[in-house]
Amino acid sequence: MEKTILVFNNSTGIVESMAPLLAGEGLRMLKASTLAELYYTLDQTEIHLMLIDVELGAEGWGSGIETIAGIRKKSSVPIIVVSGQTAETAKIMALNSGADDYVTTNCNPLELLARVKSQLRRYTQLVNVRESINCIYRIDGLEVNDVQRAVYVEGREVKLTPIEYKILRLLVQERGKVLSISQIYESIWHMQAIGADNTIAVHIRHIREKIENNPKEPRYLKVVWGTGYKVG
Repeated sequence: MEKTILVFNNSTGIVESMAPLLAGEGLRMLKASTLAELYYTLDQTEIHLMLIDVELGAEGWGSGIETIAGIRKKSSVPIIVVSGQTAETAKIMALNSGADDYVTTNCNPLELLARVKSQLRRYTQLVNVRESINCIYRIDGLEVNDVQRAVYVEGREVKLTPIEYKILRLLVQERGKVLSISQIYESIWHMQAIGADNTIAVHIRHIREKIENNPKEPRYLKVVWGTGYKVG
């Protein structure tokens, strides 16, 4: 499955230097220039690693460190900090705030690519421990094929986004069990569910529109009012 790298800020031009290398490794790159844009992307897209280009100058340490800490509260994906600040103290503070790695802007792009690949390997191994892989789940006419990462309804393939797929697979894996919005959100995004109601509701609606003959009277994906959602 394609891995997605989210680059935040890019004041040092890291996007321009890394784009060809990431593309050559089959890695997709997205950009966010504001915290609002970054958090929105985290909510809507499955991100596997973040390159955080932060200012850690003499007067910028505070805001830079707060940015890293804030992101870490919302997501557990690997964070590699890219900064022009070479002071050892800045590196220590960034790592203590939740970053997984720290490189300076004069770092060889090939070295940074190697660090990206290393963090992705570790994160993938962690996620695979949590998730069942290479399984096929069937409920009546619904099939979730984790070998192909595909979903079929009555033999017809339906196209889900990566997030929609993970939500449906989670509910299918827990067939008959009602999962709360918080349980779904925290299982999929690996972060605390704060204000997640609308995010989950939107994804559930989109999944229903794709797998149900009549989304208003769902056969597979059902709501248990006041509690959560279930399949089966």
